[in-house]
Amino acid sequence: MSFNTEVLLQRLAELEKLAPPPKRYVVALSGGLDSMVLVHALSTSRQEHGKSLAVVHIDHQLHPESTDWANHCKAFAAESDIEFLTDVVKVDVDSGKGPEAAARDARYATMRQYVAASDWLLSAHHQDDQAETLLLNLLRGSGPAGVAAMRSIREFGDAWLARPLLDVSRDALATYAANEALNWIDDPSNHEREFDRNFLRGDVLPLLQTRWPHAHEKLARSAALARDAASLLSDLADLDIESMGDNSNRLPVAVLLALSPSRQRNLLRRAIQKAGLPAPAASHLQEILLKLLPAREDAEPLVNWPGAEARRYRDTLYLLPAAVVANFESGHVLGREGVSIGPGLGELTLVSGDGPGLSEAAVAAGLCVRQRQGGEEIKLAGQSHTRKLKKLLQEEGVVPWLRDQLPLVFCGDDLVAVADLWIADSAAAENGLQILWRGRPQLY
Repeated sequence: MSFNTEVLLQRLAELEKLAPPPKRYVVALSGGLDSMVLVHALSTSRQEHGKSLAVVHIDHQLHPESTDWANHCKAFAAESDIEFLTDVVKVDVDSGKGPEAAARDARYATMRQYVAASDWLLSAHHQDDQAETLLLNLLRGSGPAGVAAMRSIREFGDAWLARPLLDVSRDALATYAANEALNWIDDPSNHEREFDRNFLRGDVLPLLQTRWPHAHEKLARSAALARDAASLLSDLADLDIESMGDNSNRLPVAVLLALSPSRQRNLLRRAIQKAGLPAPAASHLQEILLKLLPAREDAEPLVNWPGAEARRYRDTLYLLPAAVVANFESGHVLGREGVSIGPGLGELTLVSGDGPGLSEAAVAAGLCVRQRQGGEEIKLAGQSHTRKLKKLLQEEGVVPWLRDQLPLVFCGDDLVAVADLWIADSAAAENGLQILWRGRPQLY
């Protein structure tokens, strides 16, 4: 397929059938051939597509000439009368993800700040990139979603990420660039064979093309067919999740066990994705099926992977962010300013409100927040006897892994409140100050 502005506009119009039309295109501009072509074609067809246009360049600081590359992009944007956005990121090269993945994650995380809900972020990934991604995912043992490779459009925070060039070859883009006399940056790291993608691009795919001249096109077509299959599997998982209460974070074990193993795996992959958690390896999914689902109701099994974990409590499977630990100074004074409980655990504060709360006398005597140590007791408002906190938490079904993270409110040596759950009879008032726990994790 040759490339020109008509091809681009037609593809963008097709993508608008899959997502709300944007008011602005924000193009990820690296300065390389592909993104320079995309920006130029959008710039010269502004009257036809009618969208405002901006580019965003991310400096990863991984090459000594990265500042020069940023200046090149800035000059190109200025010549084309396009809004130029830029930022510098620090890539965590020791993250264990590999430098390519770490740079990509840092880049997309930063670009989210520059894309509004009414925007489309446009990426210049093309047909050759799609073929490389498919081969990489096959060699990693990926399932249908991995074989589907890159989607032409997907949600990106509150906005959308679109790839309108996935059907266009790099050769067609190079021909366009030559005809328009474009100058682009050739990143030397693209030729370093120790990177898997570069090895496929420089050695494997050219060899395949000597036997199968249209290998890139055929691989991209296979990815598109796999995308259809993956979409159907996703739809099936959504129906299964909806039948279980439509809560991706909490799944009833008994209903899960009634499904076939393949359908269980399909549902779990989708539920984890919908919960906004990192994708697990196939081994982690298998461990959930073999270790968590058949576990006794009184067991507390755990399967974790980077950034996430799966737990079972009673008859429910919980899909959660990585374990959080309360991190606040014991004895911190509780007032209207709030007390931070720790990352992922929110903060506790006092607010005025109608209804039961803490009495003026208790507040005036001074309140402090402490972490649970064990052995605490509390006499709840309206009850005649004191209860062991441990027993109360068990009876109320608070998940075990968060029981020790609960912030306890003391007045002197007396426990007067358990987070925003319960107030002691001695400190209760019909119209008192209420405890508000902002960002409270899922306790039940």
